[in-house]
Amino acid sequence: MSRAAATPRAQASAEVYLQRASRARSAGQRAKYATQGLGSAAPLDPTLQVLLLRQLYLAQMEERRFEAARATAERMLPASVMPDVVRQDVARACLAQGDVNAAVQQLRLASRVGPASRRAFHLWTLGTVLAFTGALAEAERVLARAVRWAGGERPLYQAQRALVRRARGLGGDDLESLLLDLEESPAGQGYGQYVRAELAHALGKEEEARRLLRAFVQRVTSGRAALEVALAFEVRRARELLRSTAPTRAEREP
Repeated sequence: MSRAAATPRAQASAEVYLQRASRARSAGQRAKYATQGLGSAAPLDPTLQVLLLRQLYLAQMEERRFEAARATAERMLPASVMPDVVRQDVARACLAQGDVNAAVQQLRLASRVGPASRRAFHLWTLGTVLAFTGALAEAERVLARAVRWAGGERPLYQAQRALVRRARGLGGDDLESLLLDLEESPAGQGYGQYVRAELAHALGKEEEARRLLRAFVQRVTSGRAALEVALAFEVRRARELLRSTAPTRAEREP
């Protein structure tokens, strides 16, 4: 026998818990309100259920409970609500667990099922993961597709594709122009700081690279845990570059 539909009052109660979860100031509070919302009505409207599950997922990622976060994200899949966003969430949890193959599969699916407006983002995320895991040829192909679909983020995606080509030993990219374009673009902030640092390093501008890398690492590691987890590859690489390009004593002395 199927469960009775939730009453309007129960649905309204679940919506209140969703609002509380989205405004929560701690992961613990977020998880509590999301769990209460999920238990306040049965069955919930699919969209409301996914939104509550996503709040629970975000809390679990913040608490570094990656196995639980992956299970929660996978609970969202059958509803087919925001399918590309949900697959991105599953992929992040998979990466946090070190399951790169599963993450790549989810990102491929995200790029296929999402709307055209988000396709470039999903392709860029996939290309970045492929690059960091050594699949450079495929990463370049995927990033080239991201560039074709891109809007305002194009300078960022073009720069990353050029860096992948450089890692493959291929030439022909004007890194100086790419760096200038990215500096002048809104995409050059946030994550763009990391890519600008990579370009500066490739051009031998080590002082600029170190400045950008320090700012990037500081921003990511002093914020929400979920962001640091999502950018673990980048933070590791940034720290490696900072160690390898640290100025010598002679360079530090006036």
